[in-house]
Parts: sequence; C-alpha cells; structure tokens
Amino acid sequence: MTSANLFETFVGFRAPTEVALTTVDGRSLRYADIDSLSAKIAGVLCDRGVRPGDRVAAQINKSPEALGLYLACLRFGAIFVPMNTAYTKAEASYIIADCAPALVVYSPGLSTADLEIDGPAVETLDGRGGSLMQAASETAALSPVFAAAASDPAAILYTSGTTGQPKGAILSHGNLASNAATLAQAWRFSQADTLLHALPLFHAHGLFVASNVALISGAKQILLPRFDVDDVLQHLGNASVFMGVPTFYTRLLADSRFTRAATEHMRLFTSGSAPLLPKTFQAFETRTGQQVLERYGMTETVMIASNLYDGPRVAGAVGPALANIEVRVVGADGKPVRQGETGQVEVRGPNIMSGYWQAEAKTAESFASDGFFKTGDQGYLDDAGYLFLVGRAKDMIISGGFNGYPIDIEQALNAREEIVESAVIGLPHTDFGEAVTAVVVPRSGYEIDEAAVLNDLKSALANYKVPKRLVERDSLPRNTMGKVQKDLLRKEYTATPS
Repeated sequence: MTSANLFETFVGFRAPTEVALTTVDGRSLRYADIDSLSAKIAGVLCDRGVRPGDRVAAQINKSPEALGLYLACLRFGAIFVPMNTAYTKAEASYIIADCAPALVVYSPGLSTADLEIDGPAVETLDGRGGSLMQAASETAALSPVFAAAASDPAAILYTSGTTGQPKGAILSHGNLASNAATLAQAWRFSQADTLLHALPLFHAHGLFVASNVALISGAKQILLPRFDVDDVLQHLGNASVFMGVPTFYTRLLADSRFTRAATEHMRLFTSGSAPLLPKTFQAFETRTGQQVLERYGMTETVMIASNLYDGPRVAGAVGPALANIEVRVVGADGKPVRQGETGQVEVRGPNIMSGYWQAEAKTAESFASDGFFKTGDQGYLDDAGYLFLVGRAKDMIISGGFNGYPIDIEQALNAREEIVESAVIGLPHTDFGEAVTAVVVPRSGYEIDEAAVLNDLKSALANYKVPKRLVERDSLPRNTMGKVQKDLLRKEYTATPS
C-alpha cells in the first residue's frame, strides 16, 4: 500500500546536507543527522519490545534528542504521547495508566522520575545523555519507514483537564500531515526560512505547528530550550519566523532592545494558544511596523483558522477558516446562527481528531450528527468570514437570567491605562445566580479606583455585565502555554467572602 506516514512528508530529509536545527550551546545538526538520530532511536524502540501501534509516553525536556524521539515514533509506527513537563506526579501517573504505553521516557528531575513504573520499559533522556541515547549508540539503526495509513494514530495529546480528568485526543498521520501542509502554504514557508523555536515540544503549538511546519517545508529551526527574552533577542537576527503566545510578545515589548531595527528582517510573527489583546497587537505594530498574525487551534484539531498572510490581520480576530476546513457557529438548538450572532463554534475537516482515547461516550458527545466537532468555544463570524472568539462556553456568566461573555467586559477593562490585563469570572451569588467579578492586574505606578472603574463601565456596558466586584492581584495564573486559568480563579475567589 502507499504509505501516508507523516514522516515521509518532511521534505527536509530530501536535502540531507542542509542544516535542520541549531541550539544555543552551539550544536548544528543537518537533516542527515536528524534522520540518523531518529533511525537509531527507532532501533531502540524495537529492541525494547515496542511495536507499531504501541504508545510511547514521554515527559522530557526540549532538545534535539526529544525531537528525535518524536520522529522515531513516527517512522516506526508507534504512537507518541508527549506529557507536559510541569505535570505533577499524580498527573503523569494518570496519563501513563490511561494510555498503557510500551515505553516510558523521562528526563531526570521531572515528576515521572518519582514514579514506580511497573510493566512498560523505561528510559531516561537528558539533552545528549541518558539511557536512551546510550542505547541508541549501541543499537543498529532501523531506517525503513512504517507504511502508515492516513487514519493510523500518530500521537495522543492529553487536554489540560480543567473540567475533570485529562482526555487523550487521538491525532492521525493524516490529521497532522494535512494541517502542516495547509499552514506551510498559508504562511508561505520555504526552505529559505529559519524558525526561532521558543515553544515547548510537548504541546500541539510547539510540535505540530512549529516543528511540523518547519520539517514539511525543509526549513531550519533554532531550538531554544525555553522562552527567554535574552535568548530570543540574541538569536532573532538569524531567524525569519517567530511563533509565540501572547505572553511572549508582552515580555518582548517590555524590553527596550526589541525595536523596529531588531525585527526589520523578520517576515512573520504568529501568536496563538491564548487570545492576543488588541492593545498588544497595536503596541507591537507601533513598535515594529509589523502586525502579529493571530490564529486559532485546539489540541483536538490542531489549527483551524488564521489571519491572512497577504490580507487583513484584524486585531481581536483569529481570521477565516484555513483551506479545506469548515467553521460554523450554532445556537443551543444546533442550527447555524445569523452572521454576527454569538454561538458555539464547530469545525469539520481533515485536521480533526478521530476521538478521545478509550472514551467512546465522550467522543460521541463531542461531535454533531454531521461530523462537526464541538469546540466548546463561543464566538461569531463577521461578514468577511473572520472568526471572533468571546470565550469558552463554560466561562459564560449567567447573572440575573442574562448571558454575559467575559471578553466584552475584559476588553473594556484592558483598554484602561491603569490596567495591564484582566480576567472576568462568574462567582456564586444568592440573588443573581452568578456575580460578575473582574480580576485585574494594575500597571506599575498606577492605583486602581474601584468605584471609578465600575462607574465608567456602567456607561459602556449593559448593567448586568458590570462587575459586582473588582479584585487586584500582581499577575494572572497561566498554564505553560499562556492561557489564563480561570478555573483556578473561580476556586480561589469562591472561597473568599464577597
């Protein structure tokens, strides 16, 4: 049969002498080196009893070897299960038990190192070392690429689990290959590009967007171990593309070295994984003369929509649907709403996961009868087909019988000079059901007059949207991809007297 293995779509391997990636410690690996590395690790998988279709769970720090393990799983036909490096012992233990891997790989110092793992083979990986790399140096390379079908699982990514235990989204070779090819075309990637890679490799953004798009284009990657302003500014001059989350951009803008001159050679900055505030979008354009390209994706779908490379990039919008992907907005009855009306965002296309690992009921309830995936996000489409997100369905606030979306209130708050950013949540209230509560971060050197802020909001928002309470804090809790963890805020302030 004709193979649809994602590995075989990575055209960089057809130019083996070209540089594939460099690191901050001076390493430079050609595509031939990455090919050889992944083949040797594939040999270790075989020797450890892993078979095509088996899971390989990995909680590992970012490195060329970490990327090599991912590529080894693809070429061998194993299913890669990356785990967040911030997972606790309990979280890592749950995922390992749920996906039942044939092999577990971890970096010393991470939580998996503290687990008593009984059953699967275990290897360690720490930069160039660890037992996995020792075994790879002693094992014959396994070069043939598994003849995968497009529907064969390539990876399982576990969701953040803010509403119960994490769920494993099954992404196939076809899902990932189609999405990477679509993004490479939409964002005009080529072998001439160099991606400054500051994202983690355990997440869809860093692995399936950043690395996959570079690999499918034959581009070069500068692999930073993590986001660090000094590292980014040091290596930015050698790059043409940078992908980040909003927090990356606010921190870069806070540094006086991040100037128009420092960015004039760059052709593309993208942002995702969390909403980019319009004022950050505008501040970036003022500082650099360029516009950040915001896009929208999920663990279960990879990338869904993107502002246009050659067309309008609208602050606050995540752009129209990508090629071959359908986006619709529906009401509570499941029927499409009118243009400009808010509802639930649903998507359909070759990028959508096949389902959740060992969770048939959850999978069934996540899809409409005609195959559209229910994202759980609320949004609306404008007359140009641009999608605007207003929040997660679970974040909608019902106060006094009226439905309110946090984004309306957050935008009004974030526009104020004395406020850096805000998060609006609903808290239990005996009279209204839920009380709109604003958690705000003051700008350095400013004081917030709660009464004045709330009074001003009354002239800008419907009365039921005006917060009943304003809470100040130094920063908002975020996960590793920069998303504000509103569930933690709700828990914290529900336990705090009003």
